[in-house]
Amino acid sequence: MKDSAKAISAKRKSLRFRFSNTWDLYFFLIPTLVYFAIFHYAPMYGLQIAFKTFKIRQGIWGSPWADPWFYQFERLFSTSLLQTALLNTLALSAYSLLFGFLPPIILALMLNQVTNLRFKKFVQTVSYAPHFISVVVMVSMLFCMFSTTNGIVTRLLGLLGIGPYPITTEARYFRGLYVGSDIWQNMGFSAIIYIAALAGISPELHEAAVIDGANKAQRIWHVDIPGILPTITILLILRSGSIMNVGFQKVYLMQTSLNLSKSEILSTYVYKVGLENGDFSFSTAVGMFNSVVNFILIISVNAITRRLSETSLW
Repeated sequence: MKDSAKAISAKRKSLRFRFSNTWDLYFFLIPTLVYFAIFHYAPMYGLQIAFKTFKIRQGIWGSPWADPWFYQFERLFSTSLLQTALLNTLALSAYSLLFGFLPPIILALMLNQVTNLRFKKFVQTVSYAPHFISVVVMVSMLFCMFSTTNGIVTRLLGLLGIGPYPITTEARYFRGLYVGSDIWQNMGFSAIIYIAALAGISPELHEAAVIDGANKAQRIWHVDIPGILPTITILLILRSGSIMNVGFQKVYLMQTSLNLSKSEILSTYVYKVGLENGDFSFSTAVGMFNSVVNFILIISVNAITRRLSETSLW
């Protein structure tokens, strides 16, 4: 008991000593902590709306509790439109993860092999510049390029005797258009993380591989990919934790009455039910369900990666 008490006391003294010597570094954390406290943790008290019949005049605390208290969740799982929105959200996220996760890695590996620095910087600039285009401008560009009357892509396909196809209006083209444009817009910017990870690989490993007679493809497979595998794993875990959070703005701007069967996702559904129809209790229940699913996914994927490898978030 005395030894354990001494160990605890020594640990406390060590923490106080480290804090006293690095308090200025902790000081820089205050704005971030205040931001998360105000905008992320404080609003969580509003989750009780999901269990109430919310009335604006009575406020959150004054609104009566629903009878039964899980009434909004009963509505959630019995609404056919919500089930469609859930399936569309999962499908869009799965396509984005399946087709959008590898291109930044491939681009980073290719750029890492380029020896001409001017060409390398040019490709990097061109590839990550679309990331800074606003969502509104991006969607406007898509509608202009794929317009059935005078779109650039439509005209090029017309010269080849293909089309025209109503790509921006028909539901069957929505997911491909969304995922394809998302890859083009974010591939270069996402590759920066992998390029930085590749820069941290020891040149001695490549020198040893060259001495052993490995070509470029073998060096990429046996040196570069294992070197960035921890980074890939961490980003995959983070992506899995946001599977249910498909970008609201882009989907909402791309929605039309003709592609609604594929473009209606949870975030747009919550917006329409909560703000347009004023059903705040139901929309809060949907949002809470969304967050719980994301939480379960990130915990599960983190546990799986921890079992399969030594890399995990915690």
